[in-house]
Amino acid sequence: MRFASEKVGDVVVMSLEERRLDSRTVAEFREAAREAFRDDCGFYVLDLSAVGFMDSAGVGALVGLLKYLGRHRRLELCGLKPTVRKIFRLTRLEKVFTIRDSKEACIAASRSLRSASRARG
Repeated sequence: MRFASEKVGDVVVMSLEERRLDSRTVAEFREAAREAFRDDCGFYVLDLSAVGFMDSAGVGALVGLLKYLGRHRRLELCGLKPTVRKIFRLTRLEKVFTIRDSKEACIAASRSLRSASRARG
């Protein structure tokens, strides 16, 4: 499983560098994601811009990752190709996951959320 992980300020970004997230790659993906997201920063971005195919096992792995992170840590997805985005629309998971166009948009959103929570608190 090829991926890149970086920390941008308070955000951990994992970029999947595989064309497929399916039954053959999900076990490696789970391990890689847990390694990349082990830092307890609270805001995580998963860049799927290289992924052109995802099956139900891939969807299940993303739902599992969301559960692994729990309620107090936020996961956003970005860079979904139209074929992958369609899966999220058909399964109505676009209501469960926050999906943005780019990792830059996710990072900007994290800054806005932090600023808003500081203004309230």
